[in-house]
Amino acid sequence: MLSKEDQRRFEEITRQLRESDPRFFARLDHRTRARRGRYLMLLTIVLWASLPAATVVAGGLAGAIFAVVLLANAALMWRFRRRWL
Repeated sequence: MLSKEDQRRFEEITRQLRESDPRFFARLDHRTRARRGRYLMLLTIVLWASLPAATVVAGGLAGAIFAVVLLANAALMWRFRRRWL
């Protein structure tokens, strides 16, 4: 955690960087978004792989709920794929 003064200074430096070199700042922002997208995709794959075990352990109803949630997740990731990639 930064103190309020340090946070203010950080925001000022960030603002100045954004104004002075917008191409660099945009490139940096794109890399962060891409990394977040890869982590979300990895998490989705792991959850899909764990679906059969969750169904066996928790029962059919829990597995069905798990599957519906994962389908909604996949649909949202597909819908907003430009944002994650």
